[in-house]
Amino acid sequence: MAKYFDVHPENPQPRSIAQVADAVRSGGLIAYPTDSCYALGCRLGSRDGLDRIRSIRHLDDRHHFTLMCRDFAQLGQFVQVDNDVFRAVKASTPGSYTFILPATREVPRKLLHPKKRTVGVRIPDHVVTQALLAEMGEPLLSSTLLLPDEEEPMTQGWEIKDRLDHVVDAVVDSGDCGTEPTTVVDFSGGVAEIVRRGAGDTSRFE
Repeated sequence: MAKYFDVHPENPQPRSIAQVADAVRSGGLIAYPTDSCYALGCRLGSRDGLDRIRSIRHLDDRHHFTLMCRDFAQLGQFVQVDNDVFRAVKASTPGSYTFILPATREVPRKLLHPKKRTVGVRIPDHVVTQALLAEMGEPLLSSTLLLPDEEEPMTQGWEIKDRLDHVVDAVVDSGDCGTEPTTVVDFSGGVAEIVRRGAGDTSRFE
C-alpha cells in the first residue's frame, strides 16, 4: 500500500517532505503534484522506478522522460545548453515548460532518446515540488501521471491513492494542480520546435 502525505500547498511540512524524499532515496516511486499536473517520480538511477513508470503508462523506448530540476544550475549538469538556448530557457523558468536538449554524460543511457541522445528537463514553479527537490538535492526522474486510454491526468491525491495504491510507494497530496501538461519545446536542433502546446505560453518560442 502507498503511503499518503497530506502536504500544505504553501507551507509544506518539513517532516512530511523528508519522509517523501526518504522514500525516493530508498528506490520508491511516488505520485506528486507539479505546476501543470501530477507526475510519477523516482530517483535518477532507479532502474526499477523507470520500469514501473513505463509499465504504469505503457510507454515505449522513444518516450522522453523528464528530469525535474530544482534550479538552472542543477539543470545545467544534465543537458548541454549553448548561449542562445540558455537565454530562452532561463527566461522561461521556473514554469510549466519541458525542454528537450542534448544530454550530458551525467544522464544514464537508458533514459535517453535512442536516436537523438536527448532528455527532457524542467524547473517547476510549485512550492511543494521545490521543497521536495531541495530536500533531495538531486533531480527527480519524472513522467506525467496520465494513464493509458485516458485523455486527462488525474488531479486528486485521494483518487490517485485509490487507483494506484499497489503500484506506487507514496502519494503526495497538496490540492488540485490542474490537468494541463507542460508546453514541450525541443531545442536539440539548435532552434525552438514546439512539440506540445500546454500550460506554458508558446509565443516567446514562435
